[in-house]
Amino acid sequence: MKVIFNADDYGLTTGVTNGIIKAHVDGVVNSATLMMNGKAVNYAIEQAKKTPSLKVGIHLVLTYGKPVSDQVPALIDADGKFKFKNTTTSLDDNELEQIEKEWRAQLDAFLATGLTLNHIDSHHHVHGLPALKDLVVKLAADYQVPVRYAETLKDEKHLLYAEQLWVDFYQDGVSEEIFDQLKALDVDSVEIMTHPAIVDAELKELSSYLLDREKELEILCKIDVPDWVEK
Repeated sequence: MKVIFNADDYGLTTGVTNGIIKAHVDGVVNSATLMMNGKAVNYAIEQAKKTPSLKVGIHLVLTYGKPVSDQVPALIDADGKFKFKNTTTSLDDNELEQIEKEWRAQLDAFLATGLTLNHIDSHHHVHGLPALKDLVVKLAADYQVPVRYAETLKDEKHLLYAEQLWVDFYQDGVSEEIFDQLKALDVDSVEIMTHPAIVDAELKELSSYLLDREKELEILCKIDVPDWVEK
């Protein structure tokens, strides 16, 4: 079985970025996804270039911070920030058109860094919204990279980064025994979603998921990969 440990929120803050780099260098994390509107995006790009063994994809954003494009008025509130929440379910045609413009802007900004785009996923799993399925399929094809599993994409097997997504490595599910659970899966590949970090002042202002991120970092640096995992 192929097991991918992906660290989300790369570039969100300096502490998140440093935590992810440590979880790769000293632990089992082998890929990360970069937020192009993160507070530490430039620092994260520098660190990725210094750590070429870390595969870096993009964490497409629609529910945090400000857009990369300045031509998406239908997506923002009065403060210029994304108006959508992680509970958003419906989108009108104008919003869909501007989401495509914004996500292409994020992808193009990623490519402009010179990093190799490894795969696509999203903040708060918004790429899994039914209304965005066609766009996600189009972007994966246009940018020629795989995309994180979502229920809406399960029939697009040729596009998937892994056959299944493991979301339980979170809060009480963070455990050194994760491979005991994974061994029972009847799949050839699985992606483990992780959020390691060194908690800094900026992260405290942005997220309620704090000490658990440091616990994730600790565990990800302790785990031994068993022989049955594909190298």
